[in-house]
Amino acid sequence: MSTRNGGSWDVEVRPYLTPIFAYGVAVLILAIHVVVGVLLKASSTGVVFRTADQVAIATLGAVIAASVCLFARPRLRAGPSGVAVRNLFGYRLFPWDQVIGVSFHPGARWARLDLPEDEYIAVMAIQAVDKRRAVESMDRVRAVLGRYQPDINRRHP
Repeated sequence: MSTRNGGSWDVEVRPYLTPIFAYGVAVLILAIHVVVGVLLKASSTGVVFRTADQVAIATLGAVIAASVCLFARPRLRAGPSGVAVRNLFGYRLFPWDQVIGVSFHPGARWARLDLPEDEYIAVMAIQAVDKRRAVESMDRVRAVLGRYQPDINRRHP
């Protein structure tokens, strides 16, 4: 795989269960809206529904389904150029000099990338719901961090 600037990634992590759930829910939402749209003119309730109303309901279902699919988007990549984090919205590449470490705090839903001055960014690609896979992902990411920042323990205890 290549980065936006032409390099390659040593590790790429994505959530496992959340995309399955998100796509399933998106299909269900879209199907329900399409069925409701089709059946909107099936019986007389005293309200006059037109074809535009049917299309609008199906379109609304498509918009909601697409929004739910955003939960399948998170990804973390690490390589020579740094750590790239993509959550629901946006993509950020953090060079190695800005990365302190990666941590998973008790009770947290996902990991976080620790930055200088006690700042951090959520890493939705490593989620607690994935259990064993999340532990393996953390190990893989920490191995890459150790490769590119061998003095990481000396900088931040």
